[in-house]
Amino acid sequence: MFLIDEKITVRRLEVLLAFLEAGTIARAAEQLGTSAVSVHRALKSLEEGLRCPLFLQEGRNLVPQESARELAEAAKETIRTLQHGIDAAREAGGYSSDQLRIGSMYSLTIRLVPRLLVELKVHKPLLQIDLVLDSNEKLLHKLRSGHIDAALIELPQVQPDDLEVLPIFDDELLFAAPMDWQGSTSSVVDLERCSKERFVSLTDDFATGRDMQRMLAKAGFEADIVMRTGDIFSLMSLVSGGVGCSLLPARAKDVFSDKIQWLSLEPQYQHSQRIGLVCMKSRERSPNVLSLLRACRIVRTQLEKEAQKSA
Repeated sequence: MFLIDEKITVRRLEVLLAFLEAGTIARAAEQLGTSAVSVHRALKSLEEGLRCPLFLQEGRNLVPQESARELAEAAKETIRTLQHGIDAAREAGGYSSDQLRIGSMYSLTIRLVPRLLVELKVHKPLLQIDLVLDSNEKLLHKLRSGHIDAALIELPQVQPDDLEVLPIFDDELLFAAPMDWQGSTSSVVDLERCSKERFVSLTDDFATGRDMQRMLAKAGFEADIVMRTGDIFSLMSLVSGGVGCSLLPARAKDVFSDKIQWLSLEPQYQHSQRIGLVCMKSRERSPNVLSLLRACRIVRTQLEKEAQKSA
């Protein structure tokens, strides 16, 4: 293993480059904001570390030799590579980056995501935000693999040790049926009586798809699922088109309020999703993630106040 002499440092290489560019020790010192003595000492230390002369002394002047120019070329490349590595490391850690990658479930783009983005832009107007839409399961995988910085999802019932979790709001699952559906005589559905109905569902990697399976199992039957889809907007279109019924979060109601019947469930079958932000604990102190957490807390307070007014 080759060890570089401790007298050869990045700072001294920077002094060398400044001296070769400035032409004199005095101008190099002025450029670096230091003293001529410090510049001279740094250049001499490089020579001692290399065990090779870099300059020829002519009176009070140092004249660079070919060895100094060769070292300078290597120093330029070394400093460029090191700076690139520093920038990459800081960006990977979420520092000094002007970009934030947020993952979200599709259904949260209806209200929550726009409000969060507006709040973020108020405090960080230059921040570039990438929005990645996917299922709960895939978003967690992307978070842990570093492809996104944080995710808006249905929070896991047991908090994983590696994740920082911030709840934002709870959302009830409702029975969604075509407008001409007449399976219930009231606005409250007994799920147990729906065993003969056709259902459409999200795939199992979506939180709502898994929740629906658990709720139907609790009602004592395995649903006749005639179609599965990969996003909630397509699912609502299937329901409104009469393909089948489904269980959908109340937050989706605003989109298809006039095309779907939205019915509550009997108390024993009711289920709420806890929606929130998750990020890696190793990244929670990054400035951009901290800004996102602050925006989530502000929006959470707004939603709580709105809920109190409508109650």
